Amino acid sequence: MANIGKDVDALNTFLRGEISAVESYRQALGHVSDDRLRDALEDCQHDHEHRVDELKDRIRKMGGEPAEGSGVWGGFAKLVQGGADVLGEKAAIQALEEGEDHGLNDYQGGLDQVHGEARRFVRMELLPAQKRTHERLSRLKRTLH
Repeated sequence: MANIGKDVDALNTFLRGEISAVESYRQALGHVSDDRLRDALEDCQHDHEHRVDELKDRIRKMGGEPAEGSGVWGGFAKLVQGGADVLGEKAAIQALEEGEDHGLNDYQGGLDQVHGEARRFVRMELLPAQKRTHERLSRLKRTLH
């Protein structure tokens, strides 16, 4: 049973990262005028929102309480995105890609922090979904050059 508490803590760490990603995309979308770019960023934002919902559901099913906010990562995301807002769309995409890199690293590095069904959930659902969102944003960034 001790693992359940640790698993809930690890899933809440992932949840805070996903909430931060949603906040970052929301902030970036406020500064994007190109429709094609907007659509792509909205798709990525929706992917992260879906993972927020999945994580909250999983944490509740395990008897835990889902994190409400993004914590320190939200502050970091606002700082990075705030600088990108001044510099324009390309810088905003760069900042979002850095966030996607961070999210991918969090899932890969945190896989050993979860056990049993929670580990399967991260390995088989969250990590592949994060890889797809990361790749989508990387492709988008390449089209801007």
